[in-house]
Amino acid sequence: MGYKKLLSDFRKKKILVIGDLILDRYIWGKVNRISPEAPVPIVEVTHENFLLGGASNVANNIVALGGHATIVGVIGNDRAGDVLLKILGERGIQCEGVFQSSRPTTVKTRVIAQNQQMVRFDREDKDKISGKVFDEILKFLRSAVPNQDAVIISDYKKGVTSSELVKAILKYSRPAHIFVSVDPKVRHFHCYKNVSLITPNVMEASIASGIEIKDENSLINAGRTLLKKVRCDAVLITRGEQGMSLFENEKIVHIPTVAKNVYDVTGAGDTVIAAFTLAYAAGASMVEAAVIANHAAGIVVGEVGTAVATPDQLRMSLGVNRALKIRESSYA
Repeated sequence: MGYKKLLSDFRKKKILVIGDLILDRYIWGKVNRISPEAPVPIVEVTHENFLLGGASNVANNIVALGGHATIVGVIGNDRAGDVLLKILGERGIQCEGVFQSSRPTTVKTRVIAQNQQMVRFDREDKDKISGKVFDEILKFLRSAVPNQDAVIISDYKKGVTSSELVKAILKYSRPAHIFVSVDPKVRHFHCYKNVSLITPNVMEASIASGIEIKDENSLINAGRTLLKKVRCDAVLITRGEQGMSLFENEKIVHIPTVAKNVYDVTGAGDTVIAAFTLAYAAGASMVEAAVIANHAAGIVVGEVGTAVATPDQLRMSLGVNRALKIRESSYA
């Protein structure tokens, strides 16, 4: 299937995204002097804005690419939760699976001056979701999952993802052969057994496999170990400036990066799993989906702040970088 048709088929696909909902707050300003009270810069604030983060940003990437997204997660009964819901609605993301609890909405605040992040501070409650709210999530998943083309679990380790949650998703997705992908977090890999795909970065893959990735041999051993450990169909290890490597059965494909300038990697993992899952749901092979995800990531890291890729940007990147050479290797 050609990439042009794949991208046009994105608009037909429905993706359910479940995970930790995060509101990204950006405070922008300029620095002209150092504080007399301590050796720190004084940021003169010029403006601020709010963006979708965590699982919310994954859903945002889905709709930006032309797909349909339904989000499932938890917010607090607070102003941040109201802001998050408002932005989700404005993006056209379905929010019937968003439930309120007594815990605060997770907010990550970044202070940026001269396009440089000065500091970040987080407001969050990372306790495991349980009780009535968890029961409401399971009830919603029971009816929603079978009607999707794919499911993404976006785990930011803020309390939503658990073994019980993943087992429930697989129970509802397997009868309909629905693709389930996971953007994982360290020390949660035991939760992801039997999903379709996991997308760890190098650090996460190293820790989860117990193998320090420092060259191609150790990379191959780590990927192979994760395939067996998680019992998934594929592992996509994102490798920053070295691109990404896809492990599928006995095949390994290395895809070089297309990023020309890297200004901000915030949310790049969200873009990768969104683009890969949407492409695969639209009929791409695993390798084709990884190539599309690689191009999408190359687009968003070239912008400051949590960004998304669009179908037009993808078409342009795929055309300009037509000569990009992927490389296969084996376990031998």
